[in-house]
Amino acid sequence: MTATGTYSPEPGAAPLLRMIRAQAALETRMLLRNGEQLLLTVVIPSLVLVLFSSIDIVETGVPGNAVDFLAPGVLALAVLSTAFTGQAIATGFERRYGVLKRLAVSPLPRWALMAAKTCAVLVTEILQIVLLTAIAFALDWSPQGDPLAVVLLLILGTAAFSGLGLLMAGTLKAEATLAAANLVFLLLLVGGGVIVSLDKFPGAVRGVLELLPISALSGGLRDVLQDGAGMPWRDLGILAVWAVLGLGAAARFFRWE
Repeated sequence: MTATGTYSPEPGAAPLLRMIRAQAALETRMLLRNGEQLLLTVVIPSLVLVLFSSIDIVETGVPGNAVDFLAPGVLALAVLSTAFTGQAIATGFERRYGVLKRLAVSPLPRWALMAAKTCAVLVTEILQIVLLTAIAFALDWSPQGDPLAVVLLLILGTAAFSGLGLLMAGTLKAEATLAAANLVFLLLLVGGGVIVSLDKFPGAVRGVLELLPISALSGGLRDVLQDGAGMPWRDLGILAVWAVLGLGAAARFFRWE
């Protein structure tokens, strides 16, 4: 205390960026310490990549090395598992237990809390991509294409799935979120072009499936990394629409308690 009776340093909230950084670090540690989330975000995509690349279980519908087809789809699956399924379940139970309600009255703004959660998702995805890429190279993967296109697809895919995951977590009960998020994960794993080519589906069904964010992400990554195509504008556009719709709906309808 100074001679004038004021406190030094002056009490108050930390700078906004420091609060976001601290909350993001906490969210990342909590995510990485959760065994169930690690199973979903790391173990399952790794097993899918190794199993379906090594054993001829599913007919990919394309010639050549199976890992060249599967690796882009598994990268999309990793984004789905972290940004959508994992985030939806974790946030849903935080909402149920009153964690979000308490954080909402802290100096950290609500939008900054969502930004910190998104940063934690991005950190986890980077770790996933590094691991899955190393496994794919060990399986003789030969990627092609423009790295910038890959980065744009992954960013927009993360935004799209993050918005949809937060929308689910903020509108449904925690138990319903747990069931729905896992069900959607399984359905998109089968029908999103991850391990089964969309060419295997009837024309009318394929036309609908191609509009899903997982199909746009896996298809765009496959066009770039397997076929060496240019910028996948159609897939980027689909992901951008889903990102705007999902994040906008989450901001409008998310309930904090």
